[in-house]
Amino acid sequence: MQRAKTIKKKHSREGLGDRVFNAVAITIVLILTVIVILPLMNVVAASFSSSDAVNAGKVLLLPIEFTLDNYRTVLKYNSVWIGYRNTIFYTAAGTVISVLLSLFCAYPLATKRFSGRKFFNKLFLLTMIFNGGMIPTYIVVRDLKLLNSVWSVLLPTAISFYNVIIMRNYIETTIPDELEESARVDGCSPARYFVSFVVPLAKPIIAVIAMYYAVAQWNDYFNAFLYLTNKNLYPLQLFLREILISSKFSASDLDPDAIKAIQGLADTLKYVIIVVSTLPLMCIYPFVQKYFVKGVMIGSVKG
Repeated sequence: MQRAKTIKKKHSREGLGDRVFNAVAITIVLILTVIVILPLMNVVAASFSSSDAVNAGKVLLLPIEFTLDNYRTVLKYNSVWIGYRNTIFYTAAGTVISVLLSLFCAYPLATKRFSGRKFFNKLFLLTMIFNGGMIPTYIVVRDLKLLNSVWSVLLPTAISFYNVIIMRNYIETTIPDELEESARVDGCSPARYFVSFVVPLAKPIIAVIAMYYAVAQWNDYFNAFLYLTNKNLYPLQLFLREILISSKFSASDLDPDAIKAIQGLADTLKYVIIVVSTLPLMCIYPFVQKYFVKGVMIGSVKG
């Protein structure tokens, strides 16, 4: 009887500890959620508010003097459409190139029969600590005749070894070596094995890495800032940067009616363009969210 009471008390104490831990964890998550959501709500509310309310600092979490004129004004700005077009192209093409290069690099590094994999792992690891620097990289891009071309945006940062590590670890821990041995016995070539077995089995991690690269490419403006002078090649984020810095639109980019509409709206239009530039990724993210936990956990193993 006494033993039963002791066991009951022990389970009761453990249950109380679990409840306290869960309460603390939920509280922390709620606080972090509020910290993230409140600024987003403020940006969205400001984008739908009148310029007078925004300039007066009246907008907090809900729109004041609700209006769609801010979005209509932005849509009249030709550079926004040019930037959208270019950013969509850079994101799509850059993601494909980056995922392919990462996969081509990760697969041999995950293959145990590749005798030089330890050397190349250490060599590539150095790139996470050291890099050539901005000026040497610019000189290389210039000497390769890539300046003022789409390749200057896509190639210099096409691959991240951090993402290669995640993909390599996934292949090592998910795809058994016996599968390759069986395929080789049946006469399967390395290229056929890679296409027919490795790529289909690595679809979850490919989805994760593709999202990583897509987000980075969509938000990137620095390569374009360094290597592009032709505004027809500018990504959306570079136009956004110019607007945030100058707080006004260039008269050369607008017709007279648009210039009049824009006067006094600079602060409000900043919020509108932030919403416009981030909305596509926010719509895509829920469809690949289920792969993120698996990808992050795999990347934490043997990293």
